[in-house]
Amino acid sequence: MVKHSELSLAAAAERDTLDAGDYFIKVVKKGERMRITDLEGNQAADTLFFNADNTAERYSAMDTLREQGNAYLTAGSVLRSNLNQPLLTIVADTCGRHDTLGGACSTESNTVRYALEKRCMHACRDSWLLAVAERPEFGLTKRDISHNVNFFMNVPVTGEGGLTFADGISAPGKYVEFEANMDVIVLVSNCPQLNNPCNAYNPTPIEIAVWAAA
Repeated sequence: MVKHSELSLAAAAERDTLDAGDYFIKVVKKGERMRITDLEGNQAADTLFFNADNTAERYSAMDTLREQGNAYLTAGSVLRSNLNQPLLTIVADTCGRHDTLGGACSTESNTVRYALEKRCMHACRDSWLLAVAERPEFGLTKRDISHNVNFFMNVPVTGEGGLTFADGISAPGKYVEFEANMDVIVLVSNCPQLNNPCNAYNPTPIEIAVWAAA
């Protein structure tokens, strides 16, 4: 469902441009809003969410999809934790839908999906591992890397219940915006994937903006 935000970028408390392959990590406080913008189109922003006060509680794709009865995420979707508590709510979305079934790329999946020589290529899981190593103050380790949301990624579900990776449905300037229902650690990997045609083999930057609570 397409829904535009009423917020102005000029009023954002923070704005960052994130190059492909880089990570972003921040505590978004309860009531604050965060927007991820696909600057050039068909880029994927692989994102993890954790309760900032108890990182054992984190985003759960299973609980989220079960409670909303829909395989995709869009405006109105409540992102729920493994304790079935609301972490964040998507309040605006100009893309239309986002994936939470396809998982994140890794060196292992690069090998399986593409070729043995692709193993050494950078992947979203590597970005997350670098983040938890470089930012120990957030209290995360590699064991905390679990379910994620693939903002802007198009992963259709087939009639037989399988998944396929298809051309993106996003475009330059499309964005998704969510509001925190509790203090949440947000960890984003701007996907560096060079082997998937969904981004024309050209990973591009995204923008992240944060607004103070109303």
